[in-house]
Amino acid sequence: MRERHDFFSDNTAGICPEALAAFTAANAGFAPSYGADPISVQAADAIRALLDADADVRFVSTGTVANAIACATLCPPAGAVLAYEEAHIRFHEAGAPGFFGGGLEIEPLAGIDGRIDPAALDQALTRPRGAEERRPAALSLTNATEYGTVYDDAMLARLSVVAKDAGLRIHLDGARLANAVAAGFDPRTLARAGVDIAVLGGSKAGAPFSEAIVLLDKRLAEGFDERLKRSGQLTSKMRLLAAPWIGLLDGQGDDRPWIAHARHANAMARRLADGLPFATAYPVESNAVFVSMDDAQESALAARGWRFARFEDGSARFVCSWATSAEAVDALIADARDIG
Repeated sequence: MRERHDFFSDNTAGICPEALAAFTAANAGFAPSYGADPISVQAADAIRALLDADADVRFVSTGTVANAIACATLCPPAGAVLAYEEAHIRFHEAGAPGFFGGGLEIEPLAGIDGRIDPAALDQALTRPRGAEERRPAALSLTNATEYGTVYDDAMLARLSVVAKDAGLRIHLDGARLANAVAAGFDPRTLARAGVDIAVLGGSKAGAPFSEAIVLLDKRLAEGFDERLKRSGQLTSKMRLLAAPWIGLLDGQGDDRPWIAHARHANAMARRLADGLPFATAYPVESNAVFVSMDDAQESALAARGWRFARFEDGSARFVCSWATSAEAVDALIADARDIG
């Protein structure tokens, strides 16, 4: 039996052609180290243009360290980061935000379809807290969310305004921000809404291993490189982390590969959702499809080689990537209908 990881995660796909070409080009010759090279500058400029923001940009190797360092920068050790109750930083980072943040806490907020309920944020910010409780210092938002849904511009701005009025800093986990943008989210909203640090996902979008930490509040750059150094993320050959972004963001508007590939992944997810014989658990708004599937159906699909993930809520997750083909989608649909 040949195992198929096409839909287990968008991490299972390889490097997209544009990112690979830029990576290969950056590998030629010699260049200054630790980000003092023209390739890193060019990549940072491309990200600034995408967000229409005068920001400082750093490149790291994983989303875990990017989000953890971002949270640690925005929240003191005795404080709390407010986040959706099933956010990635709460359940899937092995406590990295608390480790890098000297003990900071992730405080869960209720929501609907993966998005924070504004009423839950209001309640967390206004309820009395005793001396023994953590006080909120930051709000973390994820777009696209853990369940594949998308905050539109107004939703994100609404939450950001409330958090800012309460004196909180804002972190954006954008591991799949490209898919949110492809679904209609305007990346310029981040700066306009007062997001302090945004993490832009490159690995899931087709880069080999690169995430961009965008310091939209440039004052946070003071001491930030020291944080990276202590965490082992001030990479000497920084140009090789930065270069894929040149390929991903080459071009104009929605034709940039970072967005165009995400648009394709979103379309494949929609095709898959429309064809599967299982009920969807959440709206299909980006590149992930969550369905209700019993154990017998899961085992039958697994016996045919398909690999996918089970989530905390019991739903089965199928994720499409830049490399997902219509043929693979149709093959999965055919097997699912056969065993369904």
